Amino acid sequence: MTDQLQAATTPVAARPRAAASPLGPVALTTLLFGAFLPMLSFFIINVALPAIGSDLSASSGELQLVVGSYGIANATLLVVGGRLGDGFGRKRLFLIGLTGFTVMSLICAIAPTIGVLLAARVVQGATAAAMTPQVLASISSLLTGEHRARAMAMFGVAGGAAAALGQILGGVLVEANVFDLGWRAVFLVNVPVGLLAVVAAIRLLPETKADKAQRVDLVGATLLALTLVLLLLPLTEGRPLGWPLWTWVCLAATIPAVVVLGLHQHRSEQASKSPLIPPTVLRLRAMRIGLLLAVAFFTTFGGFMFVFALATQGEAHMSPLEGGLSLLPMAVGFLITSIYGPRLQVRYGAGLILRGWIIQAVGYSLLAIVALTIWPDVNPWKLAVPMLVAGFGSGLVMVPLIGVVLGQVPGAQAGLGSGILLTSQQTCLALGAATVGTAYLSLAGTSWGQGGALAAVAIAITAISLLMTPVTHQLRSRP
Repeated sequence: MTDQLQAATTPVAARPRAAASPLGPVALTTLLFGAFLPMLSFFIINVALPAIGSDLSASSGELQLVVGSYGIANATLLVVGGRLGDGFGRKRLFLIGLTGFTVMSLICAIAPTIGVLLAARVVQGATAAAMTPQVLASISSLLTGEHRARAMAMFGVAGGAAAALGQILGGVLVEANVFDLGWRAVFLVNVPVGLLAVVAAIRLLPETKADKAQRVDLVGATLLALTLVLLLLPLTEGRPLGWPLWTWVCLAATIPAVVVLGLHQHRSEQASKSPLIPPTVLRLRAMRIGLLLAVAFFTTFGGFMFVFALATQGEAHMSPLEGGLSLLPMAVGFLITSIYGPRLQVRYGAGLILRGWIIQAVGYSLLAIVALTIWPDVNPWKLAVPMLVAGFGSGLVMVPLIGVVLGQVPGAQAGLGSGILLTSQQTCLALGAATVGTAYLSLAGTSWGQGGALAAVAIAITAISLLMTPVTHQLRSRP
């Protein structure tokens, strides 16, 4: 994403120790909101989807787009946002992104129709893409030694906490229905936090730029966006519309779109330009393995969080608060691994991810058993053990994944590799809502019911987790 990002992947022992940090605790916390708020906004919405559908008369496909449109815009522009920050100033881009994100959160909160909400979510995802890359780049350029290592660990904790706590907070806000806001509160909560962060950023964050800014690959970004839309739009809208001809045309057009994107990236690199997704980085063995692991994890994780909210508030007749509390054990497991993951990563390396896949498989297997045996007679207590185990395993996969993979990539290419991995993260979260969500909704409308459909999703994630263990084993066992 940026040249400075590669420094974030240097082993702690190899980094110089800094006597003092140029980023104080308040300034660093302000910067970390650039990682926390975008991830929170992705997951907090899931538990509010049934209420949004009822209030705005939205179809199931449109609800999937509420999640997916944000992810598509964010994934497409992450690398662009990083390179714009290098050239025009990271503090400046951070403030632009944070201000835009706050304004779009307000527009989402007051949206009168599903169309307005979807449009605002696209822009919200784009502003998040302007903000998040500046966090990593600023940490890497301003901090060294133990200060940088600690800040990078906190970056992981911020993202993990947002993913784990998002749906719980969403459930609390929807259930509380403060001032009759209902689901709108899940967007409105970003506004005061965003405003405080903007003020703090103006006063506390120093400005940094890259010594040599890279050219922005706008053509590559456009082609990537086109490819994602051609793939995700028919996957989300096809089922509720009965799979009309245009959906199949779009899916077929995805293949030539990928080919054109690949050719453009290859030619840009051959011409010594700055392609969005450099083919030479993709040819690295560690990157190929890392991308496969990222696709498997983030697609299934994003899809599960989407369908779990629908299932608990469907046949199980849980309130938004109960649905959110059902995820509390997963949040606890996730937060534990987010905090201790960096330390465990130093000890176990890729072996930590391998253990995570196995533990995650056990957790989802237990959830499948619950869904097949006692559904819909479930409550947060009956789901606690499966969710705790699954959350612990998921944290062991997600927290060290980027660091372990980039630790095996040459330093000169680590910055680009991190951008590709973060882009794949956001792409696959959106892809999960589209693909896993469509599969779940298709099964839930048959004799399987919502419990059977949730069990099928859990079994599929179990199988994928076990399939990823030999793939993970191909990474070096030690960082």
